[in-house]
Amino acid sequence: MLDSLIQLDTKLFLALNGAHSPFWDCIMLFASGKLTWLPLYLLIIYLIAREHRWKTLWWLLAIALVVTLADQISVQAFKNVFQRLRPCHNPGLSDFIHLVGRCGGKYGFISSHAANTFGVAVFLSFLFSRKWVTAGLLVWATFVSYSRIYLGVHYPGDVLVGAIVGAGIGSAVWFVSSRLLSRYVYKK
Repeated sequence: MLDSLIQLDTKLFLALNGAHSPFWDCIMLFASGKLTWLPLYLLIIYLIAREHRWKTLWWLLAIALVVTLADQISVQAFKNVFQRLRPCHNPGLSDFIHLVGRCGGKYGFISSHAANTFGVAVFLSFLFSRKWVTAGLLVWATFVSYSRIYLGVHYPGDVLVGAIVGAGIGSAVWFVSSRLLSRYVYKK
C-alpha cells in the first residue's frame, strides 16, 4: 500500500514538475522566496492593527506561535523521523526533474513552506472571518505550496500533508488563543 502511494506521488510529481517554462521558473522561484511576501505580511499587520487595535500584539504573538510550531513540527516530527529524500536529492529522479534554484535540505516530508503558509492562512481566516479573505489566503498558501513541487524540491504528498498539518496547527492555535483572550483579557 505504501509503495503504491509513493509511486503515485512520484508520478504526480513528475507530471507537475515536468510542465515548466522559463517564465514560470522565475515566478515560482519568486513565490518561494522568504522575503517575497513581506508586503503581504505588512498589509496583514496593518489590517490586524486597524481592526483589533491594542490586541494586535496578542494576535501577532499567536501568528508567530503558528509559524514556530508549524516549522518545528514539520522538521522535528516529520523530516527528521521519516527521512524521505527530496525529489532533487533522489538519485533515481535526477535525470527527470526540472530543478529551479537550490535543492534545500536532504529530506522533504513534509513541506515546511506548506505547513507555515497553511497554518497562517487558516489562523488568519478565523481572525478576519470574511469569505474573500479566506479565499485569498488559501489561494496564496496553495500557490506557495505548489511552487515547491514546480521547483523540484517537494513531492505533492509532502505539500498535501504539510498543508493538513499546518491547517491543524493554525486551527489549534486559534482555538486556544481566542479562548485565552476571551477568558483573561475580556474578563468582566
